[in-house]
Amino acid sequence: MSLSRADPPGEPVRQLSLFGTEAADPSVADLSGLLAGPGEVHRMGRTARLSVEVDAAWRVHVLVAELARRGLAAGWEPTGDQRYVVRTSYLTTLAPLATAWLAGGVKRPPTHFHLHGRRLRLWLAAAGAADDAGLLLRLHPRDEPWWPVVRAALAVVGLPAALLEAEAGGPAFRIGGRRLARLAELVGDRPSTAPTHLWP
Repeated sequence: MSLSRADPPGEPVRQLSLFGTEAADPSVADLSGLLAGPGEVHRMGRTARLSVEVDAAWRVHVLVAELARRGLAAGWEPTGDQRYVVRTSYLTTLAPLATAWLAGGVKRPPTHFHLHGRRLRLWLAAAGAADDAGLLLRLHPRDEPWWPVVRAALAVVGLPAALLEAEAGGPAFRIGGRRLARLAELVGDRPSTAPTHLWP
């Protein structure tokens, strides 16, 4: 059975990636992509809430739509500094995510953490940036002890990345050169509201 789809004559055949956005249906577990970056999760009893601060309105629209695809209603509010917070309600469906990612109330990647296209798509939508050398996946400064784990997960899917420290415009992982094509393969088509220079 072929994994490629039929394309109009004259167009190249696009091969589906085993790690790409089309490899499986969206799930709540995909929110690990937000938590690999600047996202946060908070537990309350048997429920949990996910939130992420973003720097542009287009990110709000994309993330709210992506969360809705996973059955999660989300709202947003401005922070007063031309930034926005996107957050879910406290939901029982998010409790397993919080259990996996929180240790003593501190966020850290779970055992066997991995990345794939749907998780990377969410991370890029929430915290992707660009510089002269490629695209950046921004990180939360408080998560520094766990950056090596996330960096290793990027390498596993064919995205070895350079770490940018805060003084160099980070913290963020930079993906550049030929690896941008691999990132494009994984994250899928650019959302219509996303600036072209912020999507591979």
